[in-house]
Amino acid sequence: MKRLTLFALAITFIATVFASKSPYQAVLQHSKIRGRPHGPNVCAMQKMQGTDKKYFTNCKQWYHRKICGKPTVISYECCPGYEKVIGEKGCPAALPLVNIYKTLGVVGATTTKMYSERAKLQEEIEGPGSFTFFAPSNEAWAALPTEILDALVSNVNIELLNALHYHMVNKRLTSDDLKHGAAFTSMYQDFDVHINHYSNGIVTVNCARLVKTDQQATNGIVHVVDRVITAITNNVNSMIDTDDELDTLRTAVAAAGLTSLLESEGSYTIFAPTNEAFEKIPPNTLTRILGDPVALKDLLNYHILKNLHCSESIVAGTPLETLQGTVLEVGCDGDQMTLNGKAIIKEKDKLGTNGVIHYINELLIPDSAKTLLELAEGSVVTTASKLLTDAGLNNHLIGSEALTLLAPLNDAFKGKSLTMTPDMKKLMRNHILKGKLSSKSLYHGQELETLDGLKLRVFVYRNNLCIENACIAAHDKNGRYATMFIVDKLLTPPMGTVMDVLKADDRFSTLVGAIQRAGLTELLNKKGTYTFFAPTNTAFSTMPQADLNKLMRDPKELANLLKYHIGDEFLVSGAVTSHTRLKPLAGDKLELGTRNSTVYVNRLPVVESDMMATNGVVHAVDTIVKPLPPKVASDQADRSEIRQAPAFKVTAQQRNIFISFRLSLYIACSGSLLERLKHVFISEGFTVTVCFTVGSRKSGMNNKKDLC
Repeated sequence: MKRLTLFALAITFIATVFASKSPYQAVLQHSKIRGRPHGPNVCAMQKMQGTDKKYFTNCKQWYHRKICGKPTVISYECCPGYEKVIGEKGCPAALPLVNIYKTLGVVGATTTKMYSERAKLQEEIEGPGSFTFFAPSNEAWAALPTEILDALVSNVNIELLNALHYHMVNKRLTSDDLKHGAAFTSMYQDFDVHINHYSNGIVTVNCARLVKTDQQATNGIVHVVDRVITAITNNVNSMIDTDDELDTLRTAVAAAGLTSLLESEGSYTIFAPTNEAFEKIPPNTLTRILGDPVALKDLLNYHILKNLHCSESIVAGTPLETLQGTVLEVGCDGDQMTLNGKAIIKEKDKLGTNGVIHYINELLIPDSAKTLLELAEGSVVTTASKLLTDAGLNNHLIGSEALTLLAPLNDAFKGKSLTMTPDMKKLMRNHILKGKLSSKSLYHGQELETLDGLKLRVFVYRNNLCIENACIAAHDKNGRYATMFIVDKLLTPPMGTVMDVLKADDRFSTLVGAIQRAGLTELLNKKGTYTFFAPTNTAFSTMPQADLNKLMRDPKELANLLKYHIGDEFLVSGAVTSHTRLKPLAGDKLELGTRNSTVYVNRLPVVESDMMATNGVVHAVDTIVKPLPPKVASDQADRSEIRQAPAFKVTAQQRNIFISFRLSLYIACSGSLLERLKHVFISEGFTVTVCFTVGSRKSGMNNKKDLC
């Protein structure tokens, strides 16, 4: 107990230490732990295949061996601040502490070192001071557009020097000092550099990722970054105003009254639809949204995240909340940033003083800006959408009425005729309810009204929320004016009482006669909440004729048998789980279950379910339902089964039983079962020896050992 307590305290201490570290330091610590077998101060790195990108590894990345959906290669390198020593394991030696100029060479930022010399910056970063230098890697300089690089190196005394000074802060800043959302004054005209320190350990400055961090120098510290950063002078609204590619977006922002928001202080991410993105939308849809300030504001807010996310911060799919209140799945596929799984981002990381803009070539339309028809398009309810249109209900689907659509899944129509008959048209009208509803506000026993005034009942179960027989299969889709509930079945409105349902179906003619003989007609016609597992003519025909005749001559026995089929509780098929019990009007409980979409009662299949009535529901069965045999107590059952099992047959001469259990890495033996086996044999007068063969499946049970 004492050892267990010490172990728990150690775990708590480790968790506390990790929680106190910055996200970057926590990921670095994990990489150090993974690299420890390779020697001191070795860090495990993950490199995305096909790229030069390397990352310190967190636990999730380590086990998945993927970053941005791409496989990674593991390498082991010296942790920041350490180097190898010939003949010794790992990275035992600390890097020599030299000035920033020399440190640039030590950490491999040789192009930055060269440009520092050309721009006459060498003397400054060799001399006294305490600087932070965000030094672009060699690859960062090589990735600059040729015209920009030419402009810098052709005017080294001004342009290049200014650019390098913008990468410098006049004080020492470690990774722990680089807090999320912080801004520090650079050494170029006091323009700020903007820091983001994400929960996955990624740190960025002006959206450039720090790829080598905390490289100490005598006069400061060097952080190597993966791109050359430029000064930020405008807010995101000014950037949108001055970009011809965002003309339509600019007009939409003004019409929605969002100009002041995008000019205010903040830290936003804007997925900015280009003119091309707006042109891809059907003209009628675009005109409707642009002319509706509420829908337009929702649409634009759906493109704005509450927090600033540079592309380099994304290493896996992450749901991020928008200003509209819903989430976007922001992810990556290799070097491409994705939205809701689609690579629609054409330009990334246009940074402003109050946010970042990523350009997208497809417009994102939230549900809250859509009509009912648009909610159904391209979803799992396209068959229902087509039938509603064929039924002449388009005005309701595209209009501004407050409605709720019950849209059955496409699978609900399998095996059904899709011909638009008058009955089908009436049925589809019954799938549209008056009022814009929320499933969260529905309650048991509530009545909802259809377009034609028909009343539909709500049933709330532990595992489901149903409207008549149709149970809600997905979250609500809240449109501009209307809501869509996706349901698992075609809705069946109630058609009279339980007795009316039985009389209208020829399969129940024998049952109807039996109900009348048993005097149960009034019961099944009165108000109630009955669930009737109704035997069909087939069920009665399987009984011996003599037994059936005898049963029909005895109204009391007949009534008891029929009452055993009737529960005084309303259960549609969607309410049945693997272990549902129903108390019948007579007799013991009914055991219900479901398998492969079929409902079972006392292990008998229901051949047709959910025939809805005003006072209950009818489920057809082709066999008379009988009580299940009583269950034997578990200890007695175990003993009985063991005695009868062929594997344990013994002769009178056999007095010693050897039971061998093989234990491997994947198989464990139940101690309670072993004790039961011993008890059975010992009670019969046998001597029992129990041995365990212990070994490893990996080694093929070599070097196994018997423990008796």
